Amino acid sequence: MESTGGSASTIHLQSLRDDVLVETDDEHGSLVVVSMWGEIVVKNPDDQVRESLRRMTLGPVSLGNVSPARGRGSSQGRVVDSLDDVLAALSGSVVRSLGLPDGQGPVLSAVPSASDPEFPLAEIEQTRSARLSRFATMRSCGGELVLESPLAQFRVILHQPVAASIATALAQPRGLAELATLARVTPPVAHDIVAYLVAVGIVLVDAGDGRFAEDTEATWRSWTTHELMFHRRSRSRQGDGPCDTPEGEPTVSAPAVKPPPHGTRFPLPRPTPGDLAASTPLRALLEVDLACPDFSGRELTAEQLGQLLYRSARVRGPGPPHLPHGMTHEASQRPYFSVACLYELEIYLSLGQCDALPRGIYHYDPAGHALTLINRQESDLGEILDMATMAAGCVRNPAAVLTMTARMDRMRALAGAAYRTTLMHAGALQQTIALVAATLGLAAHAVPVDAQDTVDRVLDVPWPNEVSVAECVVDRPK
Repeated sequence: MESTGGSASTIHLQSLRDDVLVETDDEHGSLVVVSMWGEIVVKNPDDQVRESLRRMTLGPVSLGNVSPARGRGSSQGRVVDSLDDVLAALSGSVVRSLGLPDGQGPVLSAVPSASDPEFPLAEIEQTRSARLSRFATMRSCGGELVLESPLAQFRVILHQPVAASIATALAQPRGLAELATLARVTPPVAHDIVAYLVAVGIVLVDAGDGRFAEDTEATWRSWTTHELMFHRRSRSRQGDGPCDTPEGEPTVSAPAVKPPPHGTRFPLPRPTPGDLAASTPLRALLEVDLACPDFSGRELTAEQLGQLLYRSARVRGPGPPHLPHGMTHEASQRPYFSVACLYELEIYLSLGQCDALPRGIYHYDPAGHALTLINRQESDLGEILDMATMAAGCVRNPAAVLTMTARMDRMRALAGAAYRTTLMHAGALQQTIALVAATLGLAAHAVPVDAQDTVDRVLDVPWPNEVSVAECVVDRPK
């Protein structure tokens, strides 16, 4: 049963997210509520609706015993006429806060991060223990602590130390009485703070036998905390205000092609029209086994490297800048897929064996179709080749390793979806390289290198503006 008023020691408050706009349509005598989830038209609103929404735009306010039900489906275009209906339709934009009667403002606030979230506020039995979800994380945001979980449809702002004290104490299972003692608050206050965290989905209550469902359900065993959080966050382009939204309009300021670095430059051979015409048809390539090669120890030729990079990664020409909201940027066309022709990926070649190029680490210039030698340290080259060897499960080093990095300034316009899109682009490039390599009698395959910070250091990329995202080995089959 959902609580509607709380204990005498706490006050339940509600407000609208900062991104909600309430407009008056004087012509029709209605209100239009605009949120990130859509528009809601309030026809013939009474004084209670008008005043409640006005006050909720100013900050947390007590609405008495009003207890809106959960909204159903999309709010786009819905027409509502009562306060209950308005708050239900706006559930994805209603911030629920818990305060104390001390005039110090909310203790904590639950800010929705879904369009139609559930908030099952209920009594917690004194005999039960509670604990943070193992997926919960805490970070600083806008000068306050934020508690969040990929399993929750809200993020919780811990405004006052008492809320942070209880949240951190829940790192291990504790009863309500113990929590009240640790946080130096009355049991009713401790109860209501925990009840909010449970309603949000960040804190769990045991099943009565000291066990928590999250630890016994097989559903969650396939996920680590950071992977599940990345999945949830990267499926939306919405940020979290001061935490994740850069100041100013999202733009693409980085050039379409990275200027070649300093170093000795080696122009690469280009395929002839006859070479391109003799390529294996795509339908045949799709039936080729692209298993990771057993490295042969045979050297590559400059001709092979030139054809591989030309066919898979060169700049063919300028591209149309397809970005929303009229944003423009420098764009290019290349052989592999990239959203809005962003092409943020760079290719670095760690070359172990080639007939016409010295051993070393190179940067590929896709516009000039040339390699620039950026690192001749044998220890650095050996480290990259050895990591690729281990990742491929081989005993001999590959002839070459292609490392893909991403210039994240190119992706700023995609906000929360930027890194997910970069990984999608890396997969598209790896697939293209593998198919082109097959036409040349070479073997190319993506390998899961355990790079940590090694690759970024060896390549001397300006981290975090440019970060390594994927590797691909290239070799000649035995």
